[in-house]
Amino acid sequence: MLGPAICREQNVRLPAQGLSKSMPVEATLIVVPASTGKVRDMKAEAGGGKRIGPSFLMGIGLGGDSKLTMMAETLWEIPEPLAICEVAVDYATTIQLRRHGNPAGPRLVLSHGNGLAVDLYYPFWSLLLDDFDLVLFDLRNHGWNGVGNLQQHNIPTFRQDLDRILQAIDHCFGSKEKIGVFHSVSALVALLACERNHGFSALVLFDPPLCNKLDESHAEFEVAVTRLAKRIRSRTPRFQSQEEFIELLEYMPIFRRAVAGVPDLVARTTLRPTPNGKEFELRCPPAYEAQIIDYARAFAVLVDFELLACPAKIVGADPTLSYSYLPTFNLDDMVAVDYDFLPETTHLLQLEQPHHCVAVMREFLELHNLA
Repeated sequence: MLGPAICREQNVRLPAQGLSKSMPVEATLIVVPASTGKVRDMKAEAGGGKRIGPSFLMGIGLGGDSKLTMMAETLWEIPEPLAICEVAVDYATTIQLRRHGNPAGPRLVLSHGNGLAVDLYYPFWSLLLDDFDLVLFDLRNHGWNGVGNLQQHNIPTFRQDLDRILQAIDHCFGSKEKIGVFHSVSALVALLACERNHGFSALVLFDPPLCNKLDESHAEFEVAVTRLAKRIRSRTPRFQSQEEFIELLEYMPIFRRAVAGVPDLVARTTLRPTPNGKEFELRCPPAYEAQIIDYARAFAVLVDFELLACPAKIVGADPTLSYSYLPTFNLDDMVAVDYDFLPETTHLLQLEQPHHCVAVMREFLELHNLA
């Protein structure tokens, strides 16, 4: 039976409170020596170090050899977190929360899109480190977390996980207002969770998968979901090297508008060594990623913005562009939600225009006196 949460470094025993008597929250806090993250210009560093060759970037850049060269010579270095909080979200699954940034600032809780990892969004959240108290987490079966039961890998379980994560954040890092900053499927989960009294003061949501059954775009959405799930299930789950995986990215339209250095970052944050150490495998297996797409078909039509318990800002991809993931639902006619789209962006807008995304988020938070 799960016991109370324990903060090891403080020797403090926290109350064994949970969302139900059958599932108390258990969390262990680990303080980590901090390092400073940065973007390295590989060309400028004397002695070279690791040099990323330009061959894998063909088809990724937005124009010209100079763009390809810049992308080839940029490497994002993710800092070590200030602390890690391991949260037992059920009897067989733990999720690792990581704290970054300025503990004295407003608290942002961040997560990621389907099949990805929150560390991949470092080009975005690195811009927030000086001013905000950041708590990052990967969805179950993603990123830093191990792979568990496929049957439990679904949107209702993600919602339950979020409840326990929010309580663990207060246990481990102290209680204060929390602002959710989520992308794609994690944004959908937050919308569904906040249709009741929840633990957020506000939400900033980037391109959540949404659709309206009564809208003429619903048929297009259904076709796109079916096609995407089929394509994901056919993916190769293992690779001989990270470089082999990076070369595959050159054929994926979803990364074409990304800032410099993202292909390498994708490989480092979404692959892990296989148990024999000879290959690399996707941290979120294709069957798991595809199953969430199947669930998105049902849950994307269930969001009711009138029921949200906190202010919400939706930042969408450009609906006038050809989509590379799922169709973007234009929310211009929705009066119950603050909606904008960023021109010339697609689904990974935080990796395409990170500075613009941060500016839109800051404007919204300042409007609500949250930053």
